[in-house]
Amino acid sequence: MQTQAETIDVATVEADSLLETSFGNEQPVVTVPYSSLRRSPLNARTQPLSGIPGLAANIRAKGLLQNLVVHEMKGSRGKQRRYGVCAGQRREAALDLLFEQKHIAADYPVPVRIVSEGEALAISLIENSEREGLDPFDVLRSYRMLAEEGRSVDYIAALFSASPLTVKRRMKLANVSPKLLALLREDGITLDQLAALALADDHETQERVWFDAPNDWQRTPQYLRQAITRAEIDASRSRLVRFVGLAAYEAAGGYVRRDLFSDAENAGFIADAELLQRLAGEKLEAVAEEVRAEGWNWTETRIERDVLELNRYDRLDPLDRPYTEDEQREIDALTARQDELAEQYDALSEDDENAYEEGERIEAELDAVTAAIQALEMRTLAWDAQQMAEAGAFVILDPQGNLVIERGLVRRDSDAQDGAGAATMGEAVATLKEANRKPKPVHSAKLCQRLSAHRTAAIHAELIAQPSVALAALLFRLAPVAFPERYGVGPSRDYLELNATSNHDALLKAADDLSDSTAWGIIDAQRQQWLAVLPRNLADLLPWLTEQDPGTTLLDLLAFCTGTLLDGVTGTEGPHAIHALSNTLQLDMTRYWTPTRASYFDHVSKARIVDVAMQAVSPKIALDLGKMKKGDAAAAAELRLAKTAWLPEILTDREVPPIRALGVMHGPDDEADEEAADSQEVSADEANAQEANAAADAAPANENRSAWPFPTAASIANAETLQHTA
Repeated sequence: MQTQAETIDVATVEADSLLETSFGNEQPVVTVPYSSLRRSPLNARTQPLSGIPGLAANIRAKGLLQNLVVHEMKGSRGKQRRYGVCAGQRREAALDLLFEQKHIAADYPVPVRIVSEGEALAISLIENSEREGLDPFDVLRSYRMLAEEGRSVDYIAALFSASPLTVKRRMKLANVSPKLLALLREDGITLDQLAALALADDHETQERVWFDAPNDWQRTPQYLRQAITRAEIDASRSRLVRFVGLAAYEAAGGYVRRDLFSDAENAGFIADAELLQRLAGEKLEAVAEEVRAEGWNWTETRIERDVLELNRYDRLDPLDRPYTEDEQREIDALTARQDELAEQYDALSEDDENAYEEGERIEAELDAVTAAIQALEMRTLAWDAQQMAEAGAFVILDPQGNLVIERGLVRRDSDAQDGAGAATMGEAVATLKEANRKPKPVHSAKLCQRLSAHRTAAIHAELIAQPSVALAALLFRLAPVAFPERYGVGPSRDYLELNATSNHDALLKAADDLSDSTAWGIIDAQRQQWLAVLPRNLADLLPWLTEQDPGTTLLDLLAFCTGTLLDGVTGTEGPHAIHALSNTLQLDMTRYWTPTRASYFDHVSKARIVDVAMQAVSPKIALDLGKMKKGDAAAAAELRLAKTAWLPEILTDREVPPIRALGVMHGPDDEADEEAADSQEVSADEANAQEANAAADAAPANENRSAWPFPTAASIANAETLQHTA
């Protein structure tokens, strides 16, 4: 921190010295004849002047009390030099009026200070910005001229009391197409719209996106950004970018379309997804090499956390050794500090002047202390040589872009399963009963519906930003119906749920807190924008649609409408077709949902609250919550998990139901096979009738449908392989 402060101070001193050099040694005030004055092309002001008659009357009565600042005009020769007025344009205009009224002569002596052209431009900017607000066009023009004269960012920042980032942003705007800057001068475009267009580096793209937009609403900053970056990855929302880092991506030759006008971390867009994937894989492999060195039987990497795959492994428990004396002293000190910080946080009052800043400081230190406790606790977990010889580990990237290492996983081989046949019949029956005993679900059917409603709304919000995925989802639902000879005939329950009824009311009914969520805010804002442009009469809708641009307007409208048809509300946890959309969209639910008392903890048991704290915070915090009453524990859990980015399993699981192999019917033999398959399916249904009926009471009307999952790259590759081998 000290080094950073020193760097900033040095930069300031350098900028100050530049200003001192330019303006410290002021030239003496001299007089020049009025007839030698001209309007300077370097003057920052381009808007009409005001209050000139009153100022002229004041000068006539009292004289010119303040000198003008001028620079010698290029090309002036002979005895009669010409001077451009760079500061004092209103006073010059008042003198012009007095000359027209014959109150002063051409040789009227005007007090001036003569400076260089560079100084003239800077002085003009400073004077006008202090006296009357500059027009945005003037600001951008002036910044660009200063830069073209060789002025540094630090110099300009110090000159205008602005941050270097502000200077860079204004320079970015100043380099937008001159045609668009001309619109700014006429109030035909806003600075926010220019900022969106500045994402494109070439003027041709900027002009095309702006002038080809058929509707005004498509010129809003949001839509302008989408038009420029539609085929690129939003770095601020990509888990791979969080893991790899933009600096590493750029160092490997990747190009980043920077968004200087966003305060989000990793703000920008990237187009080379293949490079990003490769860098992520290499970074995972580097970590895997370190894990292999620990002595595990096998170590593999995964770019995504596949719950279904992990469930196919048995898990060994690590050995928990006691703390050493030094570790015990360290854990005691950290725990005491954690309690002290918690008391300080609880003692904060909203009436305190610096309550917010102090709360932020305490939370930051509390996070650091909690992380240190967790690291110390992990240090006591150990694996012996026999365990590592038997088991392996996965190095995985989770949905938030965090590195996760799953150790102690044991593969289930057929040899081990064959050996189990030597058990007695009684043991086999007991084992079968234990396997068939269904554990009590972590979340109730009502809470599952509540959380899945939030998930559905979040996917809708993501579809708005990625309309091409909405088009793919819609076609995936329609193509099997249109081409049964290719994909076979399946029951409606096998398809991705896109119902021809709006999910608006159903989602709000399932989650009474949804209307206050980020996702719903995006959806509602989009709804209002579309209502503002859609025809009022249904008879006018089709003609209006045929006149719109299919690549922008129609695609964006389709994305919004597709989101309203999604039926992702479920009363149970487990595989769901909508998970494939989550994967395709790279959905990050932490942007749309946070665990609070109202949204989660009031709806689960106290034991679940303690378990969540154990996972997301620390065993110490979990122990403290276990001593509280349910309501107090729920409130405390909300505070402790505020910045952990923890999500319940139903919002992180991405398991998709397996794609059913639906036969393509060509003759009587196929029909017989289909009937046999149907009879087997009926038998299976009868065997699970009791379980299905119990779930139906809690689930929505469409809950028992096993939706056909959205296609992934892997499923498409498998389908092509099967087709070639058939």
